[in-house]
Amino acid sequence: MQYHHTIGKKTYRFSDLKTLLAKASPHRSGDVLAGLCAESYEERVAAQITLADVPLKIFLNEAIVPYEEDEITRLIIDSHDNLAFSIISSLTVGELRDWLLRDETDTLILKNLSPGITPEMAAAVSKLMRNQDLIAVAKKCEVITSFRDTIGLKGHFSTRLQPNHPTDDPKGIVASIIDGLLYGSGDAVIGINPATDSPAEVNNLLLLLDTLRQQFDIPTQSCVLCHITTTLELIRKGAPVDLCFQSIGGTEQSNASFGINLALLDEAYQATLSLKRGTIGNNVMYFETGQGSELSANAHQGVDQQTCEARAYAVARKYKPLLVNTVVGFIGPEYLYDGKQIIRAALEDHFCGKLLGLPMGVDVCYTNHAEADQDDMDNLLTLLGVAGCNFIMGIPGSDDIMLNYQSTSFHDALYIRKVLGLRPTPEFEQWLIRQGISDKHGKPTTQPDSRLLKEMRALWIK
Repeated sequence: MQYHHTIGKKTYRFSDLKTLLAKASPHRSGDVLAGLCAESYEERVAAQITLADVPLKIFLNEAIVPYEEDEITRLIIDSHDNLAFSIISSLTVGELRDWLLRDETDTLILKNLSPGITPEMAAAVSKLMRNQDLIAVAKKCEVITSFRDTIGLKGHFSTRLQPNHPTDDPKGIVASIIDGLLYGSGDAVIGINPATDSPAEVNNLLLLLDTLRQQFDIPTQSCVLCHITTTLELIRKGAPVDLCFQSIGGTEQSNASFGINLALLDEAYQATLSLKRGTIGNNVMYFETGQGSELSANAHQGVDQQTCEARAYAVARKYKPLLVNTVVGFIGPEYLYDGKQIIRAALEDHFCGKLLGLPMGVDVCYTNHAEADQDDMDNLLTLLGVAGCNFIMGIPGSDDIMLNYQSTSFHDALYIRKVLGLRPTPEFEQWLIRQGISDKHGKPTTQPDSRLLKEMRALWIK
């Protein structure tokens, strides 16, 4: 189906829905690199005006990646909930934007709608929204998940404690964990990116995390972010796996570049569920995504990077994950050039994920060769806090010395909790109070319980 719009004496033509979505995207370096972006600001506006008039039903009949060639397209179409979609089935993309922004469209309505929204619909409406629109709608969404604590409640803001070390040195990792816990970090997960995917080394890290968690009775979950096949192997050997992690993309081809497919994810999901290690919930999957991953794998199939990203959320949604986060600025300036593009992409990702019913977090980050700095990240962190983001990363000094990129520190989480009146998960906060790390009002104390400090220091010295 062809689309067109005339501005003045010039008519802009878009050969199909895939092209229209790409041309309507806000400017970003990845789409320029892929040759998919609008060639002028006027063309972008023409595409956005045209997209606003597209009926939502079109997205169910015009696949942007062929159904026969892509298992994610098949997942999106075959799992679509027509009853949930009936709420908005008569609307166009532009009308959907207006409907989402209405005061009457509340948290419960958005929750009921999510199975009826396809990723392409979410991506399309986001392209018509200002940043404040993305924030306002995401703020209304509440996606709650649980394992040993309850993540995503309104008024709460969680962190992944990320104690990475370039050689997986246990002393260095434990020192970072202790530092983070004393700053109230780690209620989403204590998660390590291992320097090696060796099953033996990953098992050692899992044992270290589980021992620490049990010794101090911490109501959180641990994860070593190795490849899913390594996790499966360790589950079979009886390793203490809480969460199963995997990076995912928005096309079958991009997931193949990660060495995965839906059948493998199915197997890992069932294997992790079978361990029954959660105490208050059974959300056992942790996924990471990021705009540009499909392009970097030469697997975007002519789809713009933001729409590809939204399609990855269809994969995540299938497995009822505890955590999903977009590592927004990690891939580099080839895909998101500067702070402006990173901020926009993060707000899009958070909005689309929440609209699709996912427990979205964001790794507020950039690489040192991007045209971005910590002030950009402070701005983005504050915007995400207002938007109701579920969690961010907590890294010593905000500098990941293993992955070599800049993210958010333990102090950053304290800042956003303080200025917006947000608190950790209820279960984790009670633990912080019992340990003297926080007072009964949720404020950090200067003198945590001396027994806890003594035991933690002894563990670090070992």
